[in-house]
Parts: sequence; C-alpha cells; structure tokens
Amino acid sequence: MSRLLTVILNWRTPEMTLRATESALVAMQGIEGGIVIVDNDSGDGSEAMLREAVETRGWGSRVRVVQSGHNGGFGAGNNVGIAAGLSDGGRADFVYILNSDAFPKKAAIRALLAHLQAHPAAGLAGSLIEDPDGTQHMAAFRFPSLLSEIEGPMRFGPVTRILSRHSVWMGVPERTGPVDWVAGASLMIRNELLDAIGGFDETFFLYFEETDLCRRARKAGFETHFVRESVVLHIGSVSTGLSEWRRVPDYWFASRRHYFRKHHGALGAAAATMLHMGAGGLHRLRCLMTRRDPGDPPRFLRDMAWFELRQYRRTGASGRSGHHPA
Repeated sequence: MSRLLTVILNWRTPEMTLRATESALVAMQGIEGGIVIVDNDSGDGSEAMLREAVETRGWGSRVRVVQSGHNGGFGAGNNVGIAAGLSDGGRADFVYILNSDAFPKKAAIRALLAHLQAHPAAGLAGSLIEDPDGTQHMAAFRFPSLLSEIEGPMRFGPVTRILSRHSVWMGVPERTGPVDWVAGASLMIRNELLDAIGGFDETFFLYFEETDLCRRARKAGFETHFVRESVVLHIGSVSTGLSEWRRVPDYWFASRRHYFRKHHGALGAAAATMLHMGAGGLHRLRCLMTRRDPGDPPRFLRDMAWFELRQYRRTGASGRSGHHPA
C-alpha cells in the first residue's frame, strides 16, 4: 500500500490550520501515512497552540508539529515538512501539500492518490479549487512566457484571441488530464519526482514556486495533471488575487523576476518586463480614454519599474543576484 505524507504550513493561523488538518484527517481515512504541520516561525504562540491541540484531540498517532526555525516562505516551509517525513522515519511514496486555508472534501485526497497511481507519467496532481459558496477558481494554468506577458496585461479582445494559446489563464478544465501547472493550495507530488529534481526552489518567498516546480518536472520528463474529481474548498483564493491588493508586495515582483530569469535567461526576463509594461501601458491608456478602471492595484506598473530599476542598480548589468536556484 502506498504511503502518503501530508504537509500543512502554518503562519499565524493556528485555528485555521487545525481546521485544515481535521479535514485532511477525514480525507485520509484508509490511507496509510501521516500529517506534519510546519510552524513557519510564527512567533505568536502558534506552535504551542498546535502542539496542545494535537495532543488534546488525540491526533498524536497521525499528526505531528515541527518548527521551521526561519520563515523562508511557502516553498522553504514546505521543504521542511517534506524533509521531516513520516513520524516512524519511513519513506512516503507521495507528498501532499495542503494550504492552511484549504479544506479537502472527503474524496479529494484519495482522488489525487488514485490518479497518480494510475498514471505513472504524472509527477504532480492538483485539485479543483472552490470557494465555500461553490464558485470555481482557476487552478490549472499554462506556463508564463514572453507572449503571455503581452496577452495578460493588454486585456484586449483581438489580442487575446490571437494569443489565446499562450494565455496563462486557461479556465477550469472540463476533464481531468495534463496541464502545464496547477495551484499549490492542494498539490500531490510523487516522491520519485522529488528524488529527481528536489523540492521547492527556496529563492521564491511566495508565488511562482509551484509554477517553477511543475516546469522543472516537465524538463525532467514528468507530467502535471489537473484532477477534477479532487475538490478542495479554499477560503483564501479570492484575497490572493492581484486585483485585490492595495499595493503589490516586493516579494511578488522578486518571484516573477526570478522565474523569468531562471527559465528564460536575463535577456528573456528583461524582455518579459518590457513587454508587460508596454502592454499594460496600452491597457491603461485605453481605460483612460474610455473612463474605465484598469483593474490593477494602485501604481502597479510604476512599482514594477521601480523594483526592476533597484534590482539593476544592485546587481549591475551582469544580473548577478547572489541567489542559488534549486
């Protein structure tokens, strides 16, 4: 029987993390393995609260809590849980990454596991993500590219039709099957894939880390599948959208920059930024002429330009940043 390690990352949301853990325990019934909760250096008493709850609820045989010791972001925290492994020291055949604000339905985890068992070419599998009211959210995507940096920011019908096959956003697939990448809120990974390419690239603090993992998987010969039969409720799926941010944080720009430099080179990354800003500028001009809201956070393009300028000044034209990608 295959063994499954579920990793849930906590950062200052212990009550929500416990709710996610409880949902995972129900969905893991009949599946051999366990759950590791990683407190990502919350510093607010979360770790003690989690440990006490695990003990008082009698979860000790299936759940344990570990401390990351440093908040290195989403990928780094999940890598801590992957490295911790099963409580008996044994090897898991599959690793399941679950957000602390995501709650798998009863059959969700088993559906991912069964799919990966039945499709040996697939190294990763992701779920259908829903809001509590049943609204479906995009959880399957195409890889970002230079052409997607025109289509996405421009938001102009004729351009979108011409570049539709290059749009990162592909809607919710009607069928289970291969895609470029899937959302990291509910993501199952074959251990052979981790052996082959390692875990998450810890240069990404937040965003783009699952995109990068799926892209590295493809380069290593593994597919990524979207599994529609696996349904997970995610209460954070709305608040994480760019359009909802008051200002885009620097770590988003840093993750985007690292992704394009890693997979398209320094010149490709520079071209991607220029294309994004040019297309985004045309979109804002059209919105200004038609008196429409452009739909982006305030100062988005200016913040992107300023971030890139600061990085250029810091690293120089050579682009040496001191990062060591996975």
